[in-house]
Amino acid sequence: MERFVQLHLLTAYPPANLNRDDLGRPKTALMGGAERLRISSQSLKRAWRTSDLFQEKLKGHLGTRTKRMGEEIFHRLVQGGIAEKQAREWTRQIATVFGKLKKSKDDGSIEALHIEQLAHFSPEEQTAIDTLVQRLIETKQGPSAEDLNLLRERHSAADIALFGRMLADVPRFNTEAACQVAHAITVHKVAVEDDFYTAVDDLNRGEEDVGAGHMGETEFGAGLFYLYLCLDRELLLKNLGGDAKLAERTVEALVASAATVAPTGKQNSFASRARASYILCERGDTQPRSLSVAFLKPVEAGSKGLLANAVEALEDERRRLDSAYGDGDSDAVAMNTLTGQGSLADILAYAKGGLADG
Repeated sequence: MERFVQLHLLTAYPPANLNRDDLGRPKTALMGGAERLRISSQSLKRAWRTSDLFQEKLKGHLGTRTKRMGEEIFHRLVQGGIAEKQAREWTRQIATVFGKLKKSKDDGSIEALHIEQLAHFSPEEQTAIDTLVQRLIETKQGPSAEDLNLLRERHSAADIALFGRMLADVPRFNTEAACQVAHAITVHKVAVEDDFYTAVDDLNRGEEDVGAGHMGETEFGAGLFYLYLCLDRELLLKNLGGDAKLAERTVEALVASAATVAPTGKQNSFASRARASYILCERGDTQPRSLSVAFLKPVEAGSKGLLANAVEALEDERRRLDSAYGDGDSDAVAMNTLTGQGSLADILAYAKGGLADG
């Protein structure tokens, strides 16, 4: 089984603001001396992980990332008949297993039951918590030290296996991410534009109260994005305890989501849904590499069009790198909607091929 799978995708988004900075502007990056639109890897992974596609494909094998698990535990204990003071004490003991609490002393607030950092709970850990809470309700006895052994090194959380988790206080239970996702960038230079808009009050009678009931401004950009991701299939299989079937489902969910799922930012305002127009899937055991260097010089539309020129630039750069280093994947599979070459099914089959062989 080849260790690495690399995906290179080209996806065109119409006017959009998929991923905003702290000022509400579309995120950007300077590359090759030109400003590009950017979608952060965090935004992409969040969109994929929470998508219907991902949730349906990996039902029962997804974790929960939250600071608020203690709040949930507390409410369940109280609803089960445990006095609030006792419930808060037990809750803090359980929540502390997964991270330092926001407040070292219980001041009676809900925030005092929250974990300081987001923790990613596997399904097995959630089950262990549920079982313990139910036992506490039934026995009316606090948790023992043995009861608080809730963390699991082995789990079936596909999202944790892919994107990892870090528990600073208990590094033994960390999971190294099997998937690396780059920030998506436009292959061409861009200019972020402003949209001035107004809204009319429906109850305006058109007499003295004519004009806009509200005025606002939002910023947007459009472009053809290059996205690169690399999956270490050996590590994925290890993270999933050697379950090859679950690993195959995880690869399918990841690849299909990357091809079809867009971040949700400002979708109601722009309806900027899009699917990848081009996907290149490579497998191999040699050191992976992005092909972003193909776009250091911004691509221009020219007579053939932006997408055709971007595909040509990417494939030319791949050939040059493979020739120079002599370690390319001669069997790589591509899907190109512009020419009708290949399909998503071809990409999925190649990405998971050989996994069952270990």
